Amino acid sequence: MTAQPNTPANTPPSAPPKEETSASRGVSWLREHSELGVSLMLFVLGVLVLTDALTMDVDITQRGPVGPKTVPIVIGIGLLVLAVLLSLDVLRGGRGESETGEDIDLSEPSDWRTVLLLAGVFLGNAVLIGPLGFPISGALLFWGSAYALGSRHPSRDPLIAAGLSLFTYFIFNNLLGVPLPGGPLMGVI
Repeated sequence: MTAQPNTPANTPPSAPPKEETSASRGVSWLREHSELGVSLMLFVLGVLVLTDALTMDVDITQRGPVGPKTVPIVIGIGLLVLAVLLSLDVLRGGRGESETGEDIDLSEPSDWRTVLLLAGVFLGNAVLIGPLGFPISGALLFWGSAYALGSRHPSRDPLIAAGLSLFTYFIFNNLLGVPLPGGPLMGVI
């Protein structure tokens, strides 16, 4: 038996073409330009930040060369500019790059042990920062976080954690002027 070429007589009847309604065209257009939602969110956020910054009540004695309104105004203007630029890019045909995802196996269960250890370390830091001070509770926080995330170097990890904690305490307390509780080490440091 030989195959017959597709001729108009042998061609199966096809479904009539669907008529595109204005509602389906609108939904289709919105799907193709979904990044405009992000642009709208940036615009609304920019307006909120600017409104809050411009209505901020600042005492004349609190002002310096750069007052407390400066940074929020710059951020608000930046958000508005980004919203406009993103909208223009999307309307000109620009598309966001699709996410490739992480190299993870979704069939594996969650590692609740690590999550619970980290939560315990953070709660322990919140409880101990008052009586022990930041240098000690911060060292426990850094060391406990490293342990929870899989580092198993008993001689190196506590030394790095103590150094990081003291460095952080010095930066915040002495250089930035943000007072952190010193605890029993207050006179030593």
